[in-house]
Amino acid sequence: MGSVGIVKYFDYTFGTDESEALRLDCGKKLSPVTIRYETYGTLNNSKTNAILIIHALSGNAHAAGYHSDTDTKPGWWDEMIGPDKPFDTNKYFIVCSNCIGGCSGSTGPRSINPKTGKKYNLDFPAITIPDMVRAQHRLMEYLSIPKWLNVVGGSMGGMQALQWAIDYPDKVESISAIATCARLSSQSIAFDWVGRDAIMKDPVWVKTQGNYENELPEHGLAIARMLAHITYLSDESMNTKFGRKLREKDNYSYDFSKNFEVESYLEYQGQRFVERFDANCYLYITRAMDYFDLAAKTKGNLTECLAKVKSRFLVVSFSSDWLFSPQNSKDIVKALRTNNKDVVYCNIDSQYGHDAFLLEVETLGTLISDFLSSVHERVQKNA
Repeated sequence: MGSVGIVKYFDYTFGTDESEALRLDCGKKLSPVTIRYETYGTLNNSKTNAILIIHALSGNAHAAGYHSDTDTKPGWWDEMIGPDKPFDTNKYFIVCSNCIGGCSGSTGPRSINPKTGKKYNLDFPAITIPDMVRAQHRLMEYLSIPKWLNVVGGSMGGMQALQWAIDYPDKVESISAIATCARLSSQSIAFDWVGRDAIMKDPVWVKTQGNYENELPEHGLAIARMLAHITYLSDESMNTKFGRKLREKDNYSYDFSKNFEVESYLEYQGQRFVERFDANCYLYITRAMDYFDLAAKTKGNLTECLAKVKSRFLVVSFSSDWLFSPQNSKDIVKALRTNNKDVVYCNIDSQYGHDAFLLEVETLGTLISDFLSSVHERVQKNA
């Protein structure tokens, strides 16, 4: 199975006219707004083969391929996207965009505020998952796509996929919601709070009151990432990979330096993260996840909330995922089935925890490939 090869990103900007500004749930407007995106494959003449892939918290628009001949790392879902892969670019036109609030090309806290000529930082307005979806809808209109064949996402991306089904029921043929939930649990909100607290107590963040420029609150962001990374793994996977292995000699140092391999691993993950992500973006996006509640307008009644959706659904969970547990997915499936909606559910047996949606390529890929083929075949018959 081949790669999509060398790819490039595009930037779409809207709202330069105040009348076209993006209206946010917080009551404010964002203008102008840039959405960074990449595409793979070709949109067919009937425009019925377009798929929107939505990234998780720290992801970006670069889902597949390479940006140059010297690029050593492909897009974050490269194993799933390309010729003869589950998201087969011989058949489908794939779009992946960076969400607003991020730091990888789309408008976010580190973008320039046109009113001040300086970075937004904490002047950036609060955003929500529905706000992210509204921005994606603007991109959809710009690309002249009348209806998505599928909207797919894992984790935070799955939240947005579900929101698409609610907010734009006539614009989505099918939804693939992977390792996600209809609302964040109190435990997940608690983890997000501790991560944000680490950032907001970083000396640089405190000194600048969050309006930093060249000097960055890297220490706090690294701690936030280390904490979050633990939640992405399972106890089994951590034991398999690290156990109680010591870094160097088979004895304790009897001080507070790094003794265990798992400690070094977490520090490495934290340092890698600060090289590609921004602390204030982390604050805004995790808060958006906290606020997410798909059934908020129906006072928590998920069955009533999903009563008017028109999409077919593929819902996937992973047995060892304790951050977005299988029960979260089962709640969504139960509500859909109560409404007699077309839904396929699979709980994949995996030791990888929440990260399984990025690692269980073979099993997940087969599910997605079969589901997309079924949806695509029905759409082509009705075209």
